Amino acid sequence: METPFTLQEITLKPVGLVKNQIKDPILFSHREGLEMQGQIKDFLRKARQIQQMSSQIIIDPARAKLLSGIEDYSHLVVIYWGHRTPDGGRALDQVHPMGRKDLPLTGVFTTYSPARPNPLLVTIVKLLECRENVLTVSGLDAVDQSPVLDIKPYVAEMFQKKDVQTPGWMQSLMDEFN
Repeated sequence: METPFTLQEITLKPVGLVKNQIKDPILFSHREGLEMQGQIKDFLRKARQIQQMSSQIIIDPARAKLLSGIEDYSHLVVIYWGHRTPDGGRALDQVHPMGRKDLPLTGVFTTYSPARPNPLLVTIVKLLECRENVLTVSGLDAVDQSPVLDIKPYVAEMFQKKDVQTPGWMQSLMDEFN
């Protein structure tokens, strides 16, 4: 006899908000894709600009003690909610990575696309400053006012893995980005 498969709904409460100049996500239609090379280059240019931009993560002042000692780290892992991900993006199960038809149709969980059932997004940022309840960071790709759900210190030894395998199409995208 098969065990019934039920998922319990969860509730998350943000610990802070992002403040920056990114007003619109650098999204594109996964259904239409980035057909023209110029669009791909524009996307990559914007992504590189974001990596250089500074942002603030404003933690709820009542929870400022969460940041105690954080200034001892150079980098942080920021987990945030992609609040501007369109409902249509949340319904997708498969995409062509970056909307490119020259790349294979894959499950959303094989990509870093913000289009996913729960737009829970993760990025590693450089910590520039911590003052009271405000972190100033660089490299945060979140849109202004994105809810921050959690922050963890980046410890290289915890992420470093041997024999990491990625598909050829992902490596090709990473080569284009760098």
